Amino acid sequence: MRFLSLQSHVAYGYVGNRAATFPLQRLGHEVWAVNTVEFSNHTGYGAWRGRAAPADQVGEIVQGIEALGLLPRCDALLTGYVGDAALADVVLDTARRVRAANPKAIWCCDPVLGDIDTGIYVKPGIDTFFREHAIPAADLVTPNHFELEHLTGHRVSTMSEALAAARTLLKGPKLALITSLRRADAPADQIEMVAVSRDAAWRIATPLIGFEIAPNGTGDAVAALFTAHWLASGGLAGGDVADALGKAASSIFAVLQATHELGERELQLVAAQDRLVSPPRRFTAERF
Repeated sequence: MRFLSLQSHVAYGYVGNRAATFPLQRLGHEVWAVNTVEFSNHTGYGAWRGRAAPADQVGEIVQGIEALGLLPRCDALLTGYVGDAALADVVLDTARRVRAANPKAIWCCDPVLGDIDTGIYVKPGIDTFFREHAIPAADLVTPNHFELEHLTGHRVSTMSEALAAARTLLKGPKLALITSLRRADAPADQIEMVAVSRDAAWRIATPLIGFEIAPNGTGDAVAALFTAHWLASGGLAGGDVADALGKAASSIFAVLQATHELGERELQLVAAQDRLVSPPRRFTAERF
């Protein structure tokens, strides 16, 4: 399959396009990566060099891809970190161009805002963009726990609260994937992912690995992996959510386990590439 991916880029580490592109390529898919920022490293280090790409530059690159006649072959649009309001307009314009060229293409919107450990780390107004414009137009939305609470205004500490909050996002999307859920009514030694549609939900749990500093980019990789597996099984036309969730969770757990074993802070996507494709431990999603 072919993915157009508008996300951030770092020279060192694995977040944004760096976290999404290699896993998709390792699974055999093509990725047209358009970088929305060019940083030396992700901001979790506290210091970095580089700058956000000008919105007109990002738009011109997309238009160049369109001029080659490639958009009708695009199976999915992936979007993540949005640096400013001007880039937000480019994201919406890109989605319109892709859908005009291929109405069957799906848009996976990862509403990157922040995390439980860091709080919000995007500019003011970006949350409003996601809430009012991007998410209602997307097919799949992939918030983490913090982003789910921030976008919906709902406190999430139980499974029923998570499902209720996620369903408030389904005014446009057919599916919401909570890429990390830590709830009070679940074992403390595991972490969950939950996929939610209007009339069903699927849960999967994996062991919580005790990192001193948790690697960044996990959610970016999960969004890409899940989208690929869901789309391969049918996507909007009746894709197998449980199978896609099981494959994505198994792969990211294998990568995280290798990262921990090697004592690294950054996701070891390259070192664990064989585990990514053929995870030694398989997890199964349950529908409830």
